[in-house]
Amino acid sequence: MSRVQDIQQRPKASGNQVISNIRLQKSRRFKQNIPLLIMFIPVLLFYGIFKYLPMGGLVIAFKNYNFADGILGSPWVGFKYFQMLFVGSNTVNIIKNTFILSLLRIIFGFPAPIILAILLNEVRKTWFKKSVQTIIYMPHFFSWVIIGGVVVSIFSQETGIVNHFVKMVSGQPYPFMYKSQSWIAIFIGSGIWKEAGFGTIIYMAALTSIDTSLYEAAVIDGANKWKQIWHITLPGIKPTIVTLFVLSTGSIMEVGFDQVFMLQNSVVASVADVISTYIYRVGLQGAQFSITTAMGLFESLVGLVLVLVSNWIARRFGESLW
Repeated sequence: MSRVQDIQQRPKASGNQVISNIRLQKSRRFKQNIPLLIMFIPVLLFYGIFKYLPMGGLVIAFKNYNFADGILGSPWVGFKYFQMLFVGSNTVNIIKNTFILSLLRIIFGFPAPIILAILLNEVRKTWFKKSVQTIIYMPHFFSWVIIGGVVVSIFSQETGIVNHFVKMVSGQPYPFMYKSQSWIAIFIGSGIWKEAGFGTIIYMAALTSIDTSLYEAAVIDGANKWKQIWHITLPGIKPTIVTLFVLSTGSIMEVGFDQVFMLQNSVVASVADVISTYIYRVGLQGAQFSITTAMGLFESLVGLVLVLVSNWIARRFGESLW
């Protein structure tokens, strides 16, 4: 009874004391995290200077921009250039090309690193696994200038390695780089060859988090390799797959300039001319900054909407980024 009375007789902390303790804890936590916050400053500066500050230039899309008047002095034209984008058949075709190439890249390119990671995960020879990882990861470090030169050398109509064997069989070379269907196939294939290795490393890291006892239990239950992959491996890396898929949908209207520019030619311009090359040709070379800014803003808005929709769908299945 004496202990109970003791506790009852102790002075209770007032509301001000509780608030003071909370503030003290927050201050102590802030001081402990000061080194981490200092390390984060370069990241904030990078995104502030190179990502958010240039967004102010988007106002050019709503103005008849010229160098003499500058961004602030140029006259407002409202949505004139956005209307021009959807009235001209050329710009509509460019948007369609961008969407088709990006969609094909996701359909064929997104599963490639997942398949490679699962196959490598089943390899038991360490030296072989490391060798394959190095080989498939190496193209990621090469620029598209190098990769594009290699691809053109392989599929060139006159001196290409592939056409060397084609001429031996049919007697006539095939213009791989000058046919729309074959050019698209080369575009998708070269993209997979360059970037699949990087994605494989990410999925290989995710695979290491799967509990190995699950595989042992599956073997005891008589599950073969296919069932182990379907019921253990894929569910184990599902959060990583969903995260990367949501991020990839955000760039569905962004094919990328380097790859297309290095591989395209005037013969296949009807399928190879995309938003990035249009902005380079019309905006930088033709100095039509307003309409190309409108095109870039449209591209960004579509990407934002696709990310939001993809994340909403992922949330319905219990996985989302936010």
